[in-house]
Amino acid sequence: MSVSHLVPFLAVLPLGMAFLFVGLAHVRGGQRVVPGLAVLTVAANLVLATALIGVEVGPIFVGGWGAGKTLGIQLNCDGLAKFMAVTINLVALVSIVFALAYMRRFTKVWLFHALFLLMTGAMNGLVLAGDLFNMFVFLEIAAIASYALVGFGCEAEELEAAFKYLILGTVGSAFVLVGIGILYAMTGHLNMGMVAATLAKVGTTGPAVLLAAAALLGGLALKAAMVPFHAWLPDAHPSAPAPISAMLSGVLIKASGVYALARVVFNVLGPNAPLATVLMALGALSMVIGVFLAVGQWDFKRLLAYHSVSQMGYVVLALGAAADVLAVGGNRTVAGLCLFGGLFHLFNHAAFKSLLFLSSGALEQQVGTRWLKEMGGLARRMPVTSFCCRVGALSIAGVPPFNGFFSKLIIIVGLAMAGHPVLAALAALVALMTLVSFVKVQRYALEGEPAGDGAATAREAPLLMGVAMAVLAVICIGGGLAMVPLGAHLLDPAREVLLDGAQALKEVLP
Repeated sequence: MSVSHLVPFLAVLPLGMAFLFVGLAHVRGGQRVVPGLAVLTVAANLVLATALIGVEVGPIFVGGWGAGKTLGIQLNCDGLAKFMAVTINLVALVSIVFALAYMRRFTKVWLFHALFLLMTGAMNGLVLAGDLFNMFVFLEIAAIASYALVGFGCEAEELEAAFKYLILGTVGSAFVLVGIGILYAMTGHLNMGMVAATLAKVGTTGPAVLLAAAALLGGLALKAAMVPFHAWLPDAHPSAPAPISAMLSGVLIKASGVYALARVVFNVLGPNAPLATVLMALGALSMVIGVFLAVGQWDFKRLLAYHSVSQMGYVVLALGAAADVLAVGGNRTVAGLCLFGGLFHLFNHAAFKSLLFLSSGALEQQVGTRWLKEMGGLARRMPVTSFCCRVGALSIAGVPPFNGFFSKLIIIVGLAMAGHPVLAALAALVALMTLVSFVKVQRYALEGEPAGDGAATAREAPLLMGVAMAVLAVICIGGGLAMVPLGAHLLDPAREVLLDGAQALKEVLP
């Protein structure tokens, strides 16, 4: 059996273990083994995702249907799916190790781990799905698990945030389903490659296709928390437990939103001028409005939540610029540079934003507050957490030689070469404003004198939490310097899938 035959286990293993945990919770002594099994499951997933790098994997049909059948669950493990699988499982492993110590103060920890694996398995299934309907099904499984995890603490603030997230998430899902339904009615197919092939014959500028595209882009933009569809995120991310905040910002909005947007625009609908314009507008608005909303925040986790909006704006803006170049038959190299920068920033954001959310969780747990003005002097009392927090702050601000600097620089250069110098200048300004907002974090949280009893008596976070943060800090420090091997093995294959458009899906059709 080759490693390619194990691809379905990226989704099947965590989903199966999630249901197993429910059974173990009702067996005497079973709850004690759940955390360890959860870590082993996610670690096995990361090993499998990493082992798939460089391995040629053809279309996989699950459920007994073979090649040549219209019906069937088709999995496409192409370069883009492998890139996303590695990113998802890396953040998931670090987050669940952090949770071993962080979640001890919560009840029903087995339920947390079951929901965590349900969300992780669904995200893996989403990026592997070869048809639109199964992409939607996995998107919904991940969303339902995340709704429960946001409200896991069952306090009034958490339940309110989870309810708002549920309502707006359901609206987004409805739009996605409407878009898929229109495409199915037009083409008679749900398989992405078959839909793309049919649209290539009938055209992609008709009213029905444009309506489907609008529904899909609106729904997925809400999932990605793009402005003006971001209202759920500033409440959901701060309210969730820190490991879930890291997952929501680090990978969920990317898999459910940005990845699905890229897959639909580039591989199914095909890049055209209207779609490119919408993506660039969403990206630019999110980038600018997100960072200015973040600057005025004193709640540390809410500040980070708004930065998620802003930083995802960079990625969507880069995707839009690439689509704009391809739509007019422009230079493929320039489009490839924009895509490389966007995908690289997606990976880097998964690392530094997860690190920042884990750091904020450690600070909140030890100090007892999320308010920056009630902290102070924590660099002396929590040196490991403070160091990791500083690494994440320098990375997100784009300070060299941290990983965020390289991806932002590539995006800015790509925008200028694509004929958008104003957007390039805007991206540089947003990077400066990001640095300003994190200077405030350093000044009020880590330096100075303690502003409250919690800060005065704070102690360093437990060992496992420190280990998880240290792993992400190493990635932030070395990610930029490792850009060449990362590009060769992960980013370039993912970029080529998007550059090839519908042709990339034709190659995996039966």
